[in-house]
Amino acid sequence: MSFEWNKQEALGLLKELVGIPSPSGYTMEVMNSIKIHLEKWNVGYTTTKKGAVIATIQGKNQNQHKLLTAHVDTLGAMVKEIKPSGRLKLSLVGGFKFNAIEGENCLIHKRDGTTITGTILMHQTAVHVYKDAGTADRDENNMEVRLDEKAFSSEEVRALGVEVGDFVSFDPRFAATESGFVKSRHLDDKASTALLLQLVKKLNVSNEKLPHTTHFYISNNEEIGYGGNSNIPPQTAEYIAVDMGAIGDGQASDEYTVSICAKDSSGPYHYGLTRHLIDLAKKNNIEYKVDIYPYYSSDASAAVGAGLDVKHALFGPGIEASHSYERTHIDSLKAAAALLEAYVLSPLVTE
Repeated sequence: MSFEWNKQEALGLLKELVGIPSPSGYTMEVMNSIKIHLEKWNVGYTTTKKGAVIATIQGKNQNQHKLLTAHVDTLGAMVKEIKPSGRLKLSLVGGFKFNAIEGENCLIHKRDGTTITGTILMHQTAVHVYKDAGTADRDENNMEVRLDEKAFSSEEVRALGVEVGDFVSFDPRFAATESGFVKSRHLDDKASTALLLQLVKKLNVSNEKLPHTTHFYISNNEEIGYGGNSNIPPQTAEYIAVDMGAIGDGQASDEYTVSICAKDSSGPYHYGLTRHLIDLAKKNNIEYKVDIYPYYSSDASAAVGAGLDVKHALFGPGIEASHSYERTHIDSLKAAAALLEAYVLSPLVTE
């Protein structure tokens, strides 16, 4: 099967996914959307008790399987406290800093299924009033949600149906530029999820049989550490996490190539499988970088840490400004899609 990639389809899937709020712990709607796509494509899947979705495409070898995973849960927050002023204090969901969400519009997801809009701001925002507006710490004590409602006390906010423990999601602000850049919150890891779904659709309509039965695991708790570490089919021999490549000082990854991770905070990934990915990239003329992510872990490392006996590896598109307002380029998405396809069509690693 020669590599052909539908850019507009990939961007359409990505835009749809980032438009569905799904902070870790509140992923019901986005998982339902994924199920609808799989059913439309006539792809069989199972749902775990934790809410993850595992789609399966049968291959020639049904005794030794491959598994690829991407996570659709995102960063977010929960209401920690309703202040006497009617503003909301937040508790963060996932590993990011308050400064990354300052000034961002948000949704408060009430337990009756409706939402209220708001904005995340410093308490000391007005420079005409607060001398320390620019220097005060961006932390849970100073950052708050300003609701778009006439509610000026905790009692009035509760009367709107807002309570402690309600989830808060951030406006993704998706944009695709004419120069090929894609900007949005939650490209980690909805970019890779879109690529996996696109590949599942393509494989299902193709007449080419995969060499090995392959599972596509869409996890929904990765940002809090335990997304894809259970319900792994016992025949799984190789486990690939398809996640973002981290960009910054000292990093090899960029926004234009696929990033292959050799090591992260959990330790080295399987040497033979990582080398296999590099060889596939070279053989198929896929632009790639090999990198180490010092403050990073993945569903693959979580699975191995939970005791899964598999070869594990990690690759994905390079994402700029991770856990903030992120950006990648269409070239990186295409390179990651090409390596995904090359991998599922390749034999298992024997070393």
